Order: sequence, then C-alpha cells, then structure tokens
Amino acid sequence: MSVRDPSLPAHAAVTPSLRAALRAVVSHRGVQVAVALWIIGYVVVLWLARGSLPFDRPAVAQLPFAVQMAAPTVGLIEIFALMVLAFLLTRKRVIPDMAARAPDRRVARRETVVVLAYAALGQVGGWILGPALGYRPFSFHIAGALFGCTVTPGPAEVWIWALYNFAVFAVAPYFYFRRRYTSTELNLRSTNRRNDTLLILIVLVIESAFELSVFDKGILRLDTNQVLLGAPLSFAVFFIGTVLPTMVLIYAILLPRYLKLTGSAISAVLLGGLTYAAMHIVEGWSAFDSPRDTALSVIFVLLTYFGPGMIKSVLTLRTGNAWVHALGYHAIAPHVIVDTPLMVKIFHIA
Repeated sequence: MSVRDPSLPAHAAVTPSLRAALRAVVSHRGVQVAVALWIIGYVVVLWLARGSLPFDRPAVAQLPFAVQMAAPTVGLIEIFALMVLAFLLTRKRVIPDMAARAPDRRVARRETVVVLAYAALGQVGGWILGPALGYRPFSFHIAGALFGCTVTPGPAEVWIWALYNFAVFAVAPYFYFRRRYTSTELNLRSTNRRNDTLLILIVLVIESAFELSVFDKGILRLDTNQVLLGAPLSFAVFFIGTVLPTMVLIYAILLPRYLKLTGSAISAVLLGGLTYAAMHIVEGWSAFDSPRDTALSVIFVLLTYFGPGMIKSVLTLRTGNAWVHALGYHAIAPHVIVDTPLMVKIFHIA
C-alpha cells in the first residue's frame, strides 16, 4: 500500500492505495491460477452439460441454460465490487494484524491440518447421519436453501440439520480453541465498532438489493404475518445451522492461520473461499446419479460458493472481526432475504 503524500488533498490518497492493491491482486500467482481454473471449470461444464444442468433447483430451473451458466460469474463480479467497497470503507482505520493472532508457524500448521481433517470428518458424519434418519445428506445448507427443491424438508429435518452443524462445526471447535486463545485472537471482538457497523450496514443493503434483483422475490409476496414470523425463524435456523458454523470454523480459526502460513492476505482470501466452497460440496440440489452429474455438481458448487467465501474473508481480514461478514453478508442476506419463504412453507406459517 502506498503512503499518502501530505501535500495532496485527502481524496487523492484513495487512488494510489487502491491502484496498488488491485495491481497486487492481478499479479498474484494464486489469483492467476484461480482465474485459469475458473475458465477451465466453465469449459468442462459446457462439455459435460450439453445444454442442461441436472440439479434440483426449482427457483432457477426455468431460466435459460446460458443464464444459469452466467450466474456464478455475475455473482463474482458483484463480489469484486463489494471487495473494493470494503477496502475503501476501511482505508482510514488501523487494519488488525490477524497473523499476529495466530500461533507460531509450526503450531499454526498443525492446528490447520487438524481443523481441516476434523471438518472433513464432520462433513462425512453429516452425509451419513442425514440418510440414516431418512433425510438427505447434511451439508452447510439445508436442502432447498437459496434455490428451492422438489421435496421440501420437514421441521424435524431442519432442526436436526441445524443442531448437528451447530454442535459439530461451531460449539466443539469454539470451546476447544477458546481455552487456548482469547476472543480477539479468534476474531470475535471488534477493535472499531463504528467502522464495523458502517461496513455491515452498507454491505447488507447492497447485497440485499442485489439478491432481490436476481433471486425469486418470494419474500415480497408474503403477507405481514408470514414475514413477521418467518423472517426471525429463518434468521434463527440459518444462524444456528450455517452462519455460526461458518464463522467459527473458517473465519475465527482457519483464516488467521492461513494468513500466518502464507504471509499473504490475497492467498488467505483464496484459501478462505476454497474452504467455504468445500464445506458445501454436497448440496441439497446436487446430483450424484452418474459420474457426469457428480462432476457437474462438484464444479458448480465451487463456482457458486468460492466467491461468497472470498468476500467473507475480505471483510474479516479488513476488520479483524468475523461478526462483520456474519451479519453483513450471511445471516440476513441471503438467508432472510431469500430463504424466509422456504421457512414459511416448511413450518406452515399462514
């Protein structure tokens, strides 16, 4: 980052810093590899799909194939805009040194490997538990989230999914690491509440507007009683089932260690995005009936969730506060904005 020349007006400080940051991003080897893999992923999907996708996504199933294909990239462009906005809104604050919050490299490496292995086992446990109870495999989203599904889950499935994720990916990791690290070292305490609040509100408003423009506007068709009951219920269910597990596992524990091990904020953002996508690898809309369907499902999960995982990383790195992404870009947008109609349907709210 460049240092502002005192002789320049205040607004002139933004351009050199932002320009230097964008130059660093574009020249980063990891970003170049990610761009190449993104293009390769699209080529493979086009080759395998032959004009149709096998996913159970009623909310977008009627859209033209080209629109469904373009959606992840359109979302990524909006996420890049939010990243720039986050940079500008935090440019005058002291950016917390998250690497200093992690232990030394040897311990950080060991903890990272252990947490990733634990997360993988937790995912496998969800894939086993769900079908064992007569439900679909559990992932970081309940079936029907964001895109709908042909067979709507029942209330019992929703609560078992939420409590499983909460216990395995939030409660257990939190108490294990909280005995060894402070709330600040786990990115759970704000160092600048005013700026954090501003960032949450601005990101939330922009992301909500974006989602209402691209997703089905089902929440606007609900009556007052359904919104008053369904919105808090949607917030609670997803806060327990995916927001807290995501926040604790990835952005409180893993992200500082990624930064410590790589020495690069850009690399940490990429790893945060990849980890977030990996935790959704078996979605309710995925299809595993054939090698073709499996490949398409895995690739589309990565295309869909890599970007959201990166913006959560950026918001956390710029503030040192994992609550910023949880409240600004997760709990309300998308899960209240998009998924309230799903909760109204599941819990028969009239």
